[in-house]
Amino acid sequence: MEETNYLEINKQLWNKRTAVHYHSEFYGVKTFLEGKSTLNKIELDLAGDVKGKTLLHLQCHFGMDTLSFARMGATVTGIDLSDEAINKANELKQKAGLQGNFICCDLYETHKHIQEKFDIVFTSYGTIGWLPDLNKWAEIVAGSLKPGGVFVFAEFHPVYWMYDNAVSKIEYSYFKNKDIIEEEKNTYADKDAKIELKSVSWNHSLHESISALLAQGLIIEKFEEFEYSPYNIYQNGIAVGENKFQIKGLEGMLPLVFALRARMRE
Repeated sequence: MEETNYLEINKQLWNKRTAVHYHSEFYGVKTFLEGKSTLNKIELDLAGDVKGKTLLHLQCHFGMDTLSFARMGATVTGIDLSDEAINKANELKQKAGLQGNFICCDLYETHKHIQEKFDIVFTSYGTIGWLPDLNKWAEIVAGSLKPGGVFVFAEFHPVYWMYDNAVSKIEYSYFKNKDIIEEEKNTYADKDAKIELKSVSWNHSLHESISALLAQGLIIEKFEEFEYSPYNIYQNGIAVGENKFQIKGLEGMLPLVFALRARMRE
């Protein structure tokens, strides 16, 4: 698939999704504006104290996590492919009375728009599956970090992405072997939403993502796998604790999230 094709297809999808997501209970814009952080324990434990640090958020959607870091004292920049999402991020910034720089661009073109190096690069939950080339992704991550800077990464586990939406059978390879082209009928944030658009994504093994980072000179300081997700994105998800969801009938049997912290060599 040509690059411009998948980018345009996915940009249309995320522009459509943004309008639904912004008003959804799933994202909770109202409680965010009232002061609630949208960050989870998984990424907070890896990020540590961000006060006074510069942070780049890759694939930030409409910026609630980015601005949650701003509330913690970080100087934040967020990028996203969707211009509708970036518009909403700037709107949220104003409503929340927070500072942040938001840029609409393809992730692979980050360095055409941002030359600054950051203390922290962050990305989380449903990001790398939209990228065909993780070596280029890792170049952007490494090229955006100061010496000694850290990359904080939390993502849905590639084992989960092997299954169909009902998690009843294996439908896709664990390894990236082809484009995954699907017709979207709704969105994870609102199962009743009528969004009928195509999407293009890829499954990436743990080896693929980790080896890409190692090849750029990053040192993996911590790596974890979790049997729960902080978000109920599943057709048959059940709560097993506060902000902890598993799949009914497969409780504790599948890895649902992985996370890591990597440091750029001094």
